[in-house]
Amino acid sequence: MGRSRRTLPEELLLLALDPTTGTTAQPQSLDLGLAGAQLVELALAGRIAPDGDRIAVVAPRPTGDPTLDCALELLRRRGAPVRAVNWIGGPRLGLRQTYLSHLERCGMVHAVEGQMCGVLPTTRYQATDTAISREIKARLDSAIRTGVPPDPRTAALAALAHAVGLGKHLYPGNEGRSSRSRLRDLIRHDPMGGLVAHAVMDVQNGAAAQPRRSPAPAGRQAAGPGARPAPEPARGVPAQPRHGSMARAVAH
Repeated sequence: MGRSRRTLPEELLLLALDPTTGTTAQPQSLDLGLAGAQLVELALAGRIAPDGDRIAVVAPRPTGDPTLDCALELLRRRGAPVRAVNWIGGPRLGLRQTYLSHLERCGMVHAVEGQMCGVLPTTRYQATDTAISREIKARLDSAIRTGVPPDPRTAALAALAHAVGLGKHLYPGNEGRSSRSRLRDLIRHDPMGGLVAHAVMDVQNGAAAQPRRSPAPAGRQAAGPGARPAPEPARGVPAQPRHGSMARAVAH
């Protein structure tokens, strides 16, 4: 896959960047959205495909994008289709910073150093060319305004923007209510984008279903009334960053 066009994770991040403050809207859910956007981009590149609620690798050859290829290799190593909700809910530490650094290298944003409370170093990212972000949003505006089914890439971007809660950032206030509603409706125009967007929302809502337990083999006695079953580890829930160990604060 060539680098002549922006990937969905890059476009989602540019949509979330506030041109005034240099911060990103919905930072926690945005991390989930970036992981989901990688899946959609890999599907558009013909490397993965949906298999029910799971993701299967169908062509493991590299795309040429290092970050996407890392995700593709991790999926390949699973050896079997993985549930989208479990993949998106897994730890993706540093993914947002990876894409911010990439956008900076490409000249689409520049880092602005500062301090929080005059002590803690911070880094904010300002768009160097707001026309790029305006062009991305214009695609969403056109799909919302005309009602014409958008292309798969724009439909997936709309689904992800809705899933991570960017609707209120892109179309604020009461006057943006109908646009937010139509943004949500665009989720139906791309099956892969819809699968991933619903998985992102499921993770946020804590609805990542646990695998069902197999029935106990015949002859095995059930635990006594006072016994407690060993707790199962939570699946599909993103690890929380350890803020105390951060050497610097990245703009949220």
